[in-house]
Amino acid sequence: MTAAPSAHTPRDLPGPAPRRAGDVRAEKPRAETLRADADGIVLRADVLVVGGGPAATWSAISAAEHGARVVLVDKGYCGTSGVAATAGVAHWLVPPDVSRRDEEIGVREAQGAYLTDRVWADAVLDETWERTALVADWGYRTPASGTVPRVLGFRPGERTFAGSSPDYLRFLRGRVKKSGVTVLDHSPALELLRDPAGRICGADGYQRQLGRRWRVLAGAVVLATGGTTWRSHSLGGDVDTGEGHLMAAEVGAHLSSMEFSNFYGMVPLGTSMDKNGYFVRASYWDHEGRPIAYRNLHSSRAELLAASLRGTVTAQFTQIVGEQRALARAAMPNFFMVADKLGIDPFTQRFPMDWVQEGTVRGTGGVRIVDRDAWTGVPGLYAAGDVAARDRLVGAATGAGGPNLAWAVATGTWAGRASAAFAGSRREPVEADVEPTGGLGLRPRAASGALVGSDEAWRDVQATVQAHLLPIERSAFRTADGLADSARVLDGLWADDTALTPVAPAGAHAIRTREVAGLLATARWAVRAAAARTETRGMHTRVDHPHTDPAQARRLLVGGLDELWVRPDPERPVVGPAGTDLDSLVGTGRKVAS
Repeated sequence: MTAAPSAHTPRDLPGPAPRRAGDVRAEKPRAETLRADADGIVLRADVLVVGGGPAATWSAISAAEHGARVVLVDKGYCGTSGVAATAGVAHWLVPPDVSRRDEEIGVREAQGAYLTDRVWADAVLDETWERTALVADWGYRTPASGTVPRVLGFRPGERTFAGSSPDYLRFLRGRVKKSGVTVLDHSPALELLRDPAGRICGADGYQRQLGRRWRVLAGAVVLATGGTTWRSHSLGGDVDTGEGHLMAAEVGAHLSSMEFSNFYGMVPLGTSMDKNGYFVRASYWDHEGRPIAYRNLHSSRAELLAASLRGTVTAQFTQIVGEQRALARAAMPNFFMVADKLGIDPFTQRFPMDWVQEGTVRGTGGVRIVDRDAWTGVPGLYAAGDVAARDRLVGAATGAGGPNLAWAVATGTWAGRASAAFAGSRREPVEADVEPTGGLGLRPRAASGALVGSDEAWRDVQATVQAHLLPIERSAFRTADGLADSARVLDGLWADDTALTPVAPAGAHAIRTREVAGLLATARWAVRAAAARTETRGMHTRVDHPHTDPAQARRLLVGGLDELWVRPDPERPVVGPAGTDLDSLVGTGRKVAS
């Protein structure tokens, strides 16, 4: 499917000529080093990609394919940090067949409580189908189709893309490097740069291992920083702290569906091994040994969460049988390594389980992209992967696993292509003209401009945010009073920035204060959106509004920094195949795809 041109019409702009997608031997344009010394490094590029997971690497590859000079900066080591590196690879792949697409998208529509968009889902599946077909020619070898566990839902005879995430991400890192991309590892971004015309033109950050600042001047920036788990100790998730969302909001981007940021992952008790794939094929018992009936665990886990508040729940993977068990072990060895160490056979034994808040990583909320160029609406700024809201794809349900990976491939490809075109249409930014845009966590609001923070004060802010976002009784089961209390406390932390003003304007402490500012900002948006949705829908449960309200079948936008706002998205959900009778769908207020 060809994406419609956006308001900024990057495809109509004169940009670098694209290289053939499979050709990494052609001459590669590379970023220019303007200066480098012990105090810092300044680079000039066409596109800056912030992040190091699947979305970031696909973005960098796509931008390079279109002739751009690309720099990628990652908080960790590109290809090894973040939640994707701890999991298995299982992209949501559906062949371009109308009946199969109707079937698969229809399931996601129902799970997502009809907040999805069929046109967007079709475009994501198209892009993912085409892009993942290239990796074999690039040299990557996926497991043979016969070794892919059927529990992942693949159909016999259909192309699959599943395997080991570390192998996949290592391969993508290699592809990035071969494409001529300059990679700065262990180099978190702290703030975006803006030119006098309001266009984003790069970012500033800090290289941890070298102890120096970095600056990249670029014609466009792609944010692929992941979601946030509010440092719940979700496996691989503590690096996902929300500062990408904050950087986007500081320059005027909006967020969407932040109320659906309370997805809880299941773990064996006493561990952080929240690889949830097989828990959807389990049976559960409460603390007294009684079976727990549940609905669709992709949409809501309220029944199990409620039982956990009364005592420890036990689980057993009863729906994975026979030869599927060996395949399941092969597909997710890290989970079974933990189970083996605990002396548990999860296929034949009940084992105690617990929960970990997975926030926007497994939830849905994030930066709203306005078109299928992954554009944020801010000139020169694009977003890909988990930092971008996946509500059009999965609605009020989780996109865990396959849909999130498909979203990363598709939005990464879109963002890389569009950012390269945008950069090619504009003059190179001049360093003397750029303006840093970062606020909380970097600069004091005090008129004196004094740096008044202390080394450890950020820990108190983080602990308070976690006290309001992590507990099941607060985030899984919401009430007006509880949300109002959280909003009051979190807004107070935002207004008093003393604890989040770094003792120095750059360095390790500034990284910490900026990360916690991201935790606080995303927490405030999540709480405010949850208060505005006065119904129960998908993973969002309002104890005081237990029913789904058909009139609220709209996605919610949220934004602002000091003063927050929430309003319905003017773009309505698009659900059901063409010609569907709206009355045959649950609820009203929906639009049929045409």
